[in-house]
Amino acid sequence: MKLVVQIPCLNEEETLPLVLASIPASVPGIDEVVIVVIDDGSTDRTVEVARAHGVRHVVHHRRNEGLARSFTDGVNYALAIGADIVVNTDGDNQYPQQRIADLVEPIVRGEADIVIADRQVRLIEHFSPSKRKLQRFGSYVVNRAAGTELPDAASGFRAYSRDSLMRLNTVTRFSYCMETIIQAGYKRMAIASIPVVTNAKTRESRLFSSTRQHVFRSGAAIVRAYVMYRPYMIFGWLAALFGLLGLLPYVRYAYLEASGDGGGHLQSLVLGTALVLMACLSLMLGIVSDLIRANRTLIEANLEHTKRARFEQGALTTGVL
Repeated sequence: MKLVVQIPCLNEEETLPLVLASIPASVPGIDEVVIVVIDDGSTDRTVEVARAHGVRHVVHHRRNEGLARSFTDGVNYALAIGADIVVNTDGDNQYPQQRIADLVEPIVRGEADIVIADRQVRLIEHFSPSKRKLQRFGSYVVNRAAGTELPDAASGFRAYSRDSLMRLNTVTRFSYCMETIIQAGYKRMAIASIPVVTNAKTRESRLFSSTRQHVFRSGAAIVRAYVMYRPYMIFGWLAALFGLLGLLPYVRYAYLEASGDGGGHLQSLVLGTALVLMACLSLMLGIVSDLIRANRTLIEANLEHTKRARFEQGALTTGVL
């Protein structure tokens, strides 16, 4: 069984040696451990440092393309070289790579398709109280969408089985973390979680420039995933909300009409009609979105077959299976 540990990097020449040194050379149940560095347009000596520390597999981006694209390209490369399990960590050394054996154990035992490390954000000293609350709220929203009970949905330290990666597809350019969980939950994959303690902070996040930007982009990714996989939840609730609000002006007008004072309150009828029309529009959008979701399901099934044919044939050709 081959384990590929992929490390997305953007100018990580200072911290990458710490990451590489802490990756175990052998893991119980694993025959081979391979390290892949994804260079996301680094302008420093990240690649040279990786090569100097014995890394033979490097995926290059000529310019910065983002974390989600780095994750996808790393996964495709890992599958092409015959990975059975892929572990994703970060080049800033925030994650405890020495826990990789624990991270992959549920997959090796056949108990999980995906394992996500719980950073136990309450223990992270540099996280402000507001950021901790946002992390918990974000995990709650994702769990509601995915039907899971993960304590840390935003954690990027995670392991994927080969089969799960054949079935998952990343669309967003910001971060794959939320989207892949919602997809996996929708596709009924087994997702496990293990608690870990993160390393000391080495630098500020390069994924976002402020908490506001992080909240906005994460929220947009969650809403997009909702619309793609559970559109009836969003548009159904919107239709119900507008429909209920639309009834209130009609009830008000009927009450005033019954009391002999309805002639001067036509604005209630106008407002009620507008809200009911919005409810009908939300319902129609929900129907259309659900039809698109059904079509997407068929396309993803075809894409899964294509990926299996591509990567399994490629692995056989290169002799890695």
